[in-house]
Amino acid sequence: MSDAQERAWSELAGTYVVESPRDLAATSIRPGSAIDPAHVWGREAPLIVEIGSGQGHAIVHAAASRPDDDFLAIEVFRAGLARTMLDADKAGARNLRLVEANAPEVLEHLLPEASVSELWVFFPDPWHKKKHTKRRLVTPAFAALAAHALTDGGMLRLATDWEDYALQMRAVLGDAADFEPAFEGEWASRFDGRVLTAFERKGARVGRDIRDLAYRRRPRP
Repeated sequence: MSDAQERAWSELAGTYVVESPRDLAATSIRPGSAIDPAHVWGREAPLIVEIGSGQGHAIVHAAASRPDDDFLAIEVFRAGLARTMLDADKAGARNLRLVEANAPEVLEHLLPEASVSELWVFFPDPWHKKKHTKRRLVTPAFAALAAHALTDGGMLRLATDWEDYALQMRAVLGDAADFEPAFEGEWASRFDGRVLTAFERKGARVGRDIRDLAYRRRPRP
């Protein structure tokens, strides 16, 4: 990390970072480590979670513009989290928290069942080489974890600029019994709550179509 990011971590982590017991790996979550969102945020409010928040541009903008909601950024790269804290502090986004961990373990172990109102997966690593596609996040196992964390009627929002990954996402969620599409036609309209980032502009500039998808968590039996 840069010197500024190191300072951000030492000065701001106590305010923004959700600490959790680790399992074997540094970014793992120990089973049985569920948090109480009302305790972490100090209130009862809808919780929006972004997986792979990167530098935090989308979630900081959302948190600053939606003060009545709570936000959680999940990211494994500490430098990105440090930048997120710097921008959040500058924007006065006190409703944002961060966790440095693998997203599936956060969904499985850290977040209580039915605690998340919206789950965002924007531009996840496409692992575009054929031998690496098995590393992609959005799989049937992920869909089950997302369904576990989301409230009944909660929204799963996805976006990617890789066509074959978009098709994979749509196939996975189309087969997931716990979800129903919240759009008509082939693709969802662009989610207007997603700030336009340099990453998205770059994808569009080189000719990639940006694909959005949105699914609603069906009511539990």
